[in-house]
Amino acid sequence: MTFQVFLQLPVIGMELEAFVLLLIAALAGGAFGAALGALPAFVFTGFVVFLGEGLAVLEGELGGLEAVGAGDIATGITGTIGFGAVTGPHIAFAGGVAATAYAGRKYPQMEPDDWDYHFGKDILYAFGTKPDILAVGAIFGALGMIITQVMTGLGFPTDNIALSVVATAFLARLVFGYPLVGKVGGSSLLDMTPFEREEKRFAADGGTETERLATEPWLPHQYEWSGVTAIGIVGGILGGFIWLETGSIFMGYAISAMSLLFLNLGVEKIPVTHHITLLGAVGAVIAMPTVGSEPIVLLVAGAFGAISGLLGEVSQRVFYSHSGTHVDPPAMAIAEFMFVLGVLYLIGVLPNAGYLGL
Repeated sequence: MTFQVFLQLPVIGMELEAFVLLLIAALAGGAFGAALGALPAFVFTGFVVFLGEGLAVLEGELGGLEAVGAGDIATGITGTIGFGAVTGPHIAFAGGVAATAYAGRKYPQMEPDDWDYHFGKDILYAFGTKPDILAVGAIFGALGMIITQVMTGLGFPTDNIALSVVATAFLARLVFGYPLVGKVGGSSLLDMTPFEREEKRFAADGGTETERLATEPWLPHQYEWSGVTAIGIVGGILGGFIWLETGSIFMGYAISAMSLLFLNLGVEKIPVTHHITLLGAVGAVIAMPTVGSEPIVLLVAGAFGAISGLLGEVSQRVFYSHSGTHVDPPAMAIAEFMFVLGVLYLIGVLPNAGYLGL
């Protein structure tokens, strides 16, 4: 089987020329994410998706459940740029995450003085124009695009952009020599009390033993169960309300992503909510055909937001807190929750699968 024939199979879902076009753009997009830094690149995702969804709402052309194309290069600002090769999280953010993991091994001397965790987790850090770091971002941006295209072509029932973000982050751990989970600092994977007691341990950064916190929660201001549940309910309701008023599943997600600009600028205790507002909107979409009542729909949206927030918290406690690189808790929550919803839709339990093109 030739390479060209393989690329024409439904698994990829596009012709060779279109694939090469997207591959070249994804290489540049991944390098762009490394240059800006993972979190700043994702903030741009929010702004671009907000622009795309806003224009779609104004023009009355929003595709509803098909706002993001499945398998093909989608049309519109949201699909081709926001969730595409320029600022798509599976490309730009993933490229930035991998570049940070690489720099944590290769350039530990670059670590800012005010950064307390492993440098491989500093997704706020912009790497500028350093060629080898840009190359790492480019490669992982391309891998993120390919994983997304393949899984979507296979019809895998989840948000395959989020799935790709998680997959490339774990791949970066393997490639650059970090443990997949890491040494547990407390009594269990879920135990955050070593962080609260400011316990330390020695960890290898770039081959050098460095004293670090024994447990490093993803967000020091957003890890207690009660707080995560509360912001989950609030964000979920708002995501559902935005969908009810505009028809956009992704507008709340975009607003949440844009809000992270303030977190990147050092404003304390800004919550991370894009996995919450997105799933709140999805909860509203699923509930509306069944319950019909908008107030009840908002309550369902709040419940979905809380569940997504808690999934993110469990995921960070297991996969983020104990190793030396960033594995994105919101992406894990979205991939996990949307997989459950996708399967429930396929077996006939749910009336729809939100924005999944199943």
